[in-house]
Amino acid sequence: MLHGGTWHPTPSLVRAALGSSALALTAVVMGRPDLLVLAAPLLVHAVAAVVRRATTVPRSGDAVLGTDHVREGEGTTVRVRLDRADDVEHAVLALTPHRHLVARPAPGMTDGTLAADADRLELAVPVASLRWGRRPVGDGLVAATSPWAGYLWGPLPVAPQHLTTLPQPGRFDSRAASPHPIGLVGQHPARRRGDGSEFESIRPFQPGDRLRRVQWRVSLRTGRLHATSTVAEEDASVLLLVDSGVEVGVSGGVTGAASTLDVAVRAAGAVAEHYLVRGDRVGLRVLGSTGRTAVHTAAGRRHLRRLLDTLARVVPGESRDVDPARMRFQVPAGSIVLVFSPMLSQVAVAATTTLAARGLDVVVVDCLPADVAMEDDQRLALAWRMRLLEREALLGRLRRSGTPVVAWRGPGTLDEVLRRLGRRGTRATAGRS
Repeated sequence: MLHGGTWHPTPSLVRAALGSSALALTAVVMGRPDLLVLAAPLLVHAVAAVVRRATTVPRSGDAVLGTDHVREGEGTTVRVRLDRADDVEHAVLALTPHRHLVARPAPGMTDGTLAADADRLELAVPVASLRWGRRPVGDGLVAATSPWAGYLWGPLPVAPQHLTTLPQPGRFDSRAASPHPIGLVGQHPARRRGDGSEFESIRPFQPGDRLRRVQWRVSLRTGRLHATSTVAEEDASVLLLVDSGVEVGVSGGVTGAASTLDVAVRAAGAVAEHYLVRGDRVGLRVLGSTGRTAVHTAAGRRHLRRLLDTLARVVPGESRDVDPARMRFQVPAGSIVLVFSPMLSQVAVAATTTLAARGLDVVVVDCLPADVAMEDDQRLALAWRMRLLEREALLGRLRRSGTPVVAWRGPGTLDEVLRRLGRRGTRATAGRS
């Protein structure tokens, strides 16, 4: 969309014209030729500005972003172009400051001059986003002046664009296998025998066994042909639940302190990236956000981008449309459910207990940082201590009911929990058999 305007005299032109006229009139009336010397520069400036008066009205477009998707800490460039800028000598762009956005230079202002034999001028300001989310970028004012700063065009508003900031690639790695892989092809050892790389046992040779599985040393020692038995490898299904209904702490962006929602969003993005890169299937459900709250379970790089985009659109603290009694979860069989929450909202507690009651493997990832900064008010501090005691009692009940609770600490957070769930599942299967 193009925006036009009109040229109007600048204050400097008005001052030059009025000043030179007043000095010349005073010189004639009072017989002071020295005042004509003082009026001459002002008169030259006024005459030159009027002679070079702008006739072509520029046109400015909306702000244009170099890219509309970045990661936390990464940047892009906001560009505003002036067309039909034949009579423009100097232009200025000033961006509106927004939280978690930094510009270079810091005030978010830049200027430019028209090159010779050009009719188009482009103003560019580099900006960086310090926190995940979707926020407006590029709104501000643009103005231009004619030669000799005689006439001013604008300032006119610039329509913003929306920049989506994906969570920073988290540091997460897990060497533990999924406790219940039930897919077709993957990297997790299954409970059934098959053509995989995980050793199970050495058994007598059976029809259909491959020759490369034959254990010649055992066969020669026993006098009977033996082969190696392996465990099949399958892909796993993971459901991520992110609690956005309660945010504790003040976010300082990617370089500052982290709130509970910062930890939850970044941890969920890191876990999703880890499993999807390995070929597993991952789904997402946001508890509390009133926008898009669910992403179906799927696999692939494109699905990872869809998950991260959904996490970037989470609205902190919105929970008015969530009714714990009406929550419905479509969880594939054999899935493991990871709940990223500080466990301070009834919605997260209800979702966790509902899924655990269905017999699913549910793991609560505690996203409450140890160094959450609270206000100095003694009453608020006392209320927060009481709330923490209630939270500890709730987490204790979850642990006693068989739902693991682990604090997020990056790589290796889920290793021990997944191993325990795998051993529990193996014992249950052996008991039924």
